[in-house]
Amino acid sequence: MTTATATASTPPVAAAVPRPYRIPADGLYEGHRELRRVPEGWEDRRYELFELVPQARTIGAEIRGLDLAQPPSPALREEINRALLEWKVLFFRGQHLTSEAQRAFARNWGELETNPLLATGDAPEVVRFDRSAVPSFENVWHTDVTFRERPALGAVLQLREVPPSGGDTMWADMAVAYDNLPQDVKDRIDGARAVHDFLPGFARFTPAGQLAAFQDRFPPVEHPVVRRHPETGRRMLFVNTSFTTHLVGFERAESDRLLRLLFQQAHVPEFQVRFRWQAGDIAFWDNRATQHYAVNDYSPHRRVAERVAIEGDRPF
Repeated sequence: MTTATATASTPPVAAAVPRPYRIPADGLYEGHRELRRVPEGWEDRRYELFELVPQARTIGAEIRGLDLAQPPSPALREEINRALLEWKVLFFRGQHLTSEAQRAFARNWGELETNPLLATGDAPEVVRFDRSAVPSFENVWHTDVTFRERPALGAVLQLREVPPSGGDTMWADMAVAYDNLPQDVKDRIDGARAVHDFLPGFARFTPAGQLAAFQDRFPPVEHPVVRRHPETGRRMLFVNTSFTTHLVGFERAESDRLLRLLFQQAHVPEFQVRFRWQAGDIAFWDNRATQHYAVNDYSPHRRVAERVAIEGDRPF
């Protein structure tokens, strides 16, 4: 009786409660990342005709033992293509290809694209980036030429001259970026379409008169916010800071807020690979499945690169 009375009169210990807090909506959060390199059900086979060395968890692999100046056999072309689908960007060290050989290698994947908005090398299909202290088309996450009805399938980039330090390029895996979106965001963008326009990406470095001369040739186009890869069937986020202007059918404020969230996905380090160049290196990337970012940290030194792009298909 005495014990029961004493127990009843003891005040209960209050449960610890955190102070009120909030995190701004639509941010990037710490926690588990789903890092799936290939689609579900994909047969992961060995590579027989070269050595492949992964550079990151889901994206980026160095290919060793090949001379890209030599025409690939059908079997080798198929194996390189499989590596491209599985790793999204491939690196080949010390190739030192002539411009003609670089174009010939790229043509194994289709017709080559021209881009009248950029400086060219020794052929119309070769875009030449010759950079030092001059402001340039760099340091922004983007997918190439999404302002076209048929954006590029991929690109083959060679560094002709590298600075003593800096000048790396980064790529982001946009299939993994899509996988890790919150389900409510996936639901909001399911079936959504976005407008892409060349003007925002080029206006910073191109005179207005030159922009106006091309606006009839490159009118705004619509693409799905989430596209299907035409070879793997995988769903991929397909909007980017340089060229995506708004979501079709959304109020402007909602469109801007949602696009800011989607643009941020390329910034997640777990979705990325970073490549440090040496002169003569080649990078071959799947433009359908990636974004990339040229790091502009080498001024006043010079960096010279030449890119050949391969015509693509209409996103669906």
